[in-house]
Amino acid sequence: MFWFLLIALVVVVAAVTLAVAGGGGAEVLPEAVPDRLAWPLPGARPLGRADVEALRLPMALRGYRMAETDDALDRLGAELAERDARIAELEAALAGAQAAAMRREKEEGEQE
Repeated sequence: MFWFLLIALVVVVAAVTLAVAGGGGAEVLPEAVPDRLAWPLPGARPLGRADVEALRLPMALRGYRMAETDDALDRLGAELAERDARIAELEAALAGAQAAAMRREKEEGEQE
């Protein structure tokens, strides 16, 4: 009985080892099925908050599809950089207009 249990244990350990190692001849992970964004990001207009909230990145066997994720994040990063530059430009213009208004008020106050 002891030998039977020992041989059964060795067979079970060998089977588990082969299963974990991938069976020897087969690929460990098969190629993921290509999928795409269900609703691609709009190309004709800037992204809005609703676009970002509705964005669902496609999943693959190994996680997110790297190319699709990188494309979406690159696009978001570029548009955020453009918006930051525009905000800085508008703030500078506003500061210049406020300074000019202050100078005019000061000059008018000195003339009176």
